[in-house]
Amino acid sequence: MKTKQILNLAPTPLDENTCQVGDPNYHEEARKEINAFIGQLRRMFGKEPEGCRYKITSNPHDFGAYLDLDIVFYEDDEAENEEDNKAAQYAYNVENNLPNNWDEIALEELQKNEYTNL
Repeated sequence: MKTKQILNLAPTPLDENTCQVGDPNYHEEARKEINAFIGQLRRMFGKEPEGCRYKITSNPHDFGAYLDLDIVFYEDDEAENEEDNKAAQYAYNVENNLPNNWDEIALEELQKNEYTNL
């Protein structure tokens, strides 16, 4: 049986500053961050396999909703080998190996999109 799983990742690489809820243009800036981060993760880990996708979520907070990044996948509980669980393998690999910093391409993308939090 395939079970839907969701892992919360992070909106940016782990050691990078993120824009904060309540900042001017928070949602616009947060989307720039997350989209650049998704691109970086795809460069690092390849395109998501079938049954796996990145999802931007909006979560309530005292100061307003904040955006975050999840990875959604289906795990086959009855798979006979790891090869049958490519989506789960991919998702857990991403979760366990998140980068600490932006790569050069992500930095260029953020600068091109006039991201203000660098």
